[in-house]
Amino acid sequence: MEIPALFEHLRRFDTPTIVNALEIAGAGRAITGFTRHTLIAAFPALPPIVGYARTSAIRCSAPFDPAVRRQMQTGYYDYLAQGKQPTVAVVQDVDSLPGVGAFWGEVNTHVHRGLGCAGAVTNGSMRDLDAMDPKFQCLAGSLCPSHAWVQVVEFGKPVDIFGMSVKDNDIVHADRHGAVVIPAAFLEKIPAAIDLMARKEKVILDAAKKPGFNAALMREALAASDLVK
Repeated sequence: MEIPALFEHLRRFDTPTIVNALEIAGAGRAITGFTRHTLIAAFPALPPIVGYARTSAIRCSAPFDPAVRRQMQTGYYDYLAQGKQPTVAVVQDVDSLPGVGAFWGEVNTHVHRGLGCAGAVTNGSMRDLDAMDPKFQCLAGSLCPSHAWVQVVEFGKPVDIFGMSVKDNDIVHADRHGAVVIPAAFLEKIPAAIDLMARKEKVILDAAKKPGFNAALMREALAASDLVK
């Protein structure tokens, strides 16, 4: 399956399904590789986003030199627009208290979507919920009414969002549950892993929905599920 078609296919499934499929595909169970803190979804009903990570770091708590801020801002937008698309903006707020100022709001959601970005994941904050681009999914650590002294201080370098380490061009899948990095080695194995997982779970779910379901039938269903290949 070509990458664009594969990304479109993966958008049909929520992020917990992708995490489970990664386990089946060979990545195994882990406590890293995904966000480990509740994120607020700007638009919970939107489908999942999938894309190549564009990483950056921001700071909001200290005044900036306007010329330096503009140079970093335009450099960041150039970086965002280059390379393969769609992209996912992964933005780490490096302040000691993340979220003092909102990077995400009406302007940046529209600008990012216009530059081929499907959505954003950040430990920082967002605002302008009623004015954001309604097709741009933003997952943020908090809400804030101000942008304070928000400025991009770095881009293209590794970042960490609530325990999820992300590098430039990593493949990220995200929805209202959070986000996960899909290692390139497992990407093409994900569809088959999802199919296998669904068939295994169907055995258990079908049994659980039958009248008279009990612990003994659950043991039988588990054994039957284990035989599904």
